[in-house]
Amino acid sequence: MKKLPNISISSKQWLTGITIVCVILMGISLFTDKISVPLKRVASVIVVPMQKGINDIGTYVYSKYTLLKDFSRISEENLQLKEEIARLTEENSQLSLNKFELERLRALYDLDDKYANYQKTAARVIAKEAGNWYSVFTIDKGSQDGIEVDMNVIANGGLVGIITDVGEDYAIVRTIIDDGNNVSGMLINTGATCTVEGSLSLMDSGYVYLKYFKNDTEVKDGDKIVTSNISSKYVEGLLIGYVKEVTTDPNSLTKSGYLIPVVDFEHLQEVLVILDKK
Repeated sequence: MKKLPNISISSKQWLTGITIVCVILMGISLFTDKISVPLKRVASVIVVPMQKGINDIGTYVYSKYTLLKDFSRISEENLQLKEEIARLTEENSQLSLNKFELERLRALYDLDDKYANYQKTAARVIAKEAGNWYSVFTIDKGSQDGIEVDMNVIANGGLVGIITDVGEDYAIVRTIIDDGNNVSGMLINTGATCTVEGSLSLMDSGYVYLKYFKNDTEVKDGDKIVTSNISSKYVEGLLIGYVKEVTTDPNSLTKSGYLIPVVDFEHLQEVLVILDKK
C-alpha cells in the first residue's frame, strides 16, 4: 500500500491564500449581490447574536461598574456627613455648656449684687462626698485666697453652708442640708425665729426640717426664711428658703414644718464665699 504524500502548508501560504480569497470576494461583490447576500445571511445568523451577546455583557458590566462607583461615592459622602454631624454635635454641646455656664455666672453676679454689703470671692466646686446631694464638698480656694473657717457660702440666690476646714488651696464646705446641721433662721416679714435642720433623707423629697416657731407665730406656705440676727456663725439676712406645711407641735407650745431650700443642692458648680465673718 502506497503512503499518501505528506503535504505541509506553511502559515505564510495560508495567509496568502486567505488574502487572495478575500480579494476575489471583494471584487465579485462590486459587480453582483449573489455572493454578498448569502454572506450577509450568514453574518446575521452567526455574528449578530454574538454581537448582541457581547453588547449585553458590556451593558451588564458597565451597569455594575456604575453601581459600584455610585456606591463608593455614596459611602464616602455618608462618611463625610457622619463626621460633619459629629463635629456639629460636639460644637452644639460646647455651645450648650458655654450657655449654661454663662447663665450660672450671671446668677452668681446677680447674687453678688444682691448681697453687695458683704465682701465675697468666687470659687468652683471640685469634689463632693458620695451621694446625690452636695451635702459636704470641696472648693478650689483656700487660705492663700483669704478663706477661713466659719465663713459663709452662698449660691443660687441664697445660703449654701459654712466653711469647716481650710487648706492652702482648698476648703471644705458643710451645707445646711447635711444631717444634723442647724441654722438659726427667721421670718423675713416678722423676724420670728426658728431653726432650719438638715436631713439628707428628707432632701429626697426636696425639703429640710423647719422647727421651733412659737405657737402664736403667724406663718404660711411660701414665707421667706433668712438667717437670723442671733446666729453665732451665719451673717444676717441670707435667704435660706421657703416655708412649707407648718403645723402646731404635740406640745402645743411650738410649730414645725418643712423648708424648701432656695439653693439647688444637686447641681452646685460655682459658689461665693463671704469673706466677712459674723
